[in-house]
Amino acid sequence: MASRTSLRQSGPANGPTTGRPLRPLVVHTSVRYNTDMYHGEGETTAWAGDITALESAVTLFRVRPRGARPAAQLRGRMLRLRHLIDVLELEFARDAASMAGCDELEWQGHISPIQWVKHECRTTTTAAIDACEVGAQAARLPESFHALADGAIGFGHLALLARTAEAITSSETSSDFEEAPLLAKARQHSVGKFRHDCEHARHAADQRRFLTEQIDQVEARTLELKPAAGGALFLRGFLDCEGGATLRTALEPLARAGQEDFRHRDRRLADALVELAGHALDSAALPQSTGQRPHLQVTASLDTLRGLDGSPAGELEWGGPIAAETVRRLGCDAAVARVLFDTESAILDVGRARRVPAPATRRALRARDRGCVWPGCERPASWTQAHHLRHWAQGGPTDLDNLVAICRGHHWKVHEGGWRLIRTDEGMVVLPPVPLELRPPATPAVGEPPPVLIDAPRNWAPDAPPSPPPGVQPPVASTPAQARGPDEPLTV
Repeated sequence: MASRTSLRQSGPANGPTTGRPLRPLVVHTSVRYNTDMYHGEGETTAWAGDITALESAVTLFRVRPRGARPAAQLRGRMLRLRHLIDVLELEFARDAASMAGCDELEWQGHISPIQWVKHECRTTTTAAIDACEVGAQAARLPESFHALADGAIGFGHLALLARTAEAITSSETSSDFEEAPLLAKARQHSVGKFRHDCEHARHAADQRRFLTEQIDQVEARTLELKPAAGGALFLRGFLDCEGGATLRTALEPLARAGQEDFRHRDRRLADALVELAGHALDSAALPQSTGQRPHLQVTASLDTLRGLDGSPAGELEWGGPIAAETVRRLGCDAAVARVLFDTESAILDVGRARRVPAPATRRALRARDRGCVWPGCERPASWTQAHHLRHWAQGGPTDLDNLVAICRGHHWKVHEGGWRLIRTDEGMVVLPPVPLELRPPATPAVGEPPPVLIDAPRNWAPDAPPSPPPGVQPPVASTPAQARGPDEPLTV
């Protein structure tokens, strides 16, 4: 490639000089670039000319006219463009290897060439490691380099080959690295599948080292739960191969998209994790703590349960304030106790926890509905909760005529999501949410008696304690469906 440069003309080595300004000497040079030509800041002008020509070509490519193209033409164009990117990645890897061989002063204060590549070239740690490793393994992967140049494999394949070559050659028990068998698989398999091929090769070369790496992964397991605003929770962690497979095996069946399910996969996986944890609480399978099985604990006033305007939010242990509708959903299927406070917020009385609904009613409900009643849902009865079509806090009875079995996700849709679930002679019917601005106010009309809660004859707790004194709000605590037995006390 030709480059143009201006040099100062000098006089003869053994002759006199006149001291006059020398006219520039224009020189045309044709060079072929290789990494040996780079010497830090004092790079050759020809090398800079190559990069300048490449930049100009990329600029012209980016400002080209754009328009609609047939799909077949787009596919061909994208394949060629990806191949060019891979070839440039290979050139970048060669330079990264040359940088790794430079003196530490050339790293400009970074602790390693990988760190220099990561920060100065604005890339990820993985990309920096791949670049340095590919360049370092050039002598062991000559055929693989040719295969990439020919478009037979991608840079992702080459990075895996380089990492595998490094792992095998650095092992104390393995023999020399054989490029041909793995390259043949790289030509046939995707990068994801080829990763497994490389793992098998590493295991065959050194089983002991492979086991050691997996043990290190187990020791590196971590899960960070970081509270966020509004009682939310950030999760960040790391699981080893087996731990990750165990979690995915448990989540994937719960995260499948249902009928008219428009949630993104990330949302479905998050919902599946919550459902899995909730089912563990509901099934009473977790070890007891302080004499009780783990359970969610909610404290709320009677007005909050009734959904009256002006009522305070409920209080969720480990979560903070929650909406009244969330309190009612958790209270649909829970153990409930009345706690009386005086005007100084001192506890006057704690009633015994009662199941809502009673265990016998729940067994009958599951036997009747045999699973979630939401149309199209396939959750079995053991993964459902009891839902009051008319909430017991608003005067609804806790009997089979007013109860349906519903899974955790659809239970949320009925309460917080605003969907309506209606029983008809032909089965259950769901209606979409009504906009918030069109919903009637929650405050009872003037002259309308408040809904009967504790004193109703058909209530779930016929032997409930007497009504609280005037002016005293009785908070109510709710827990998951089967977190405690019907006679176990509730800790507030």
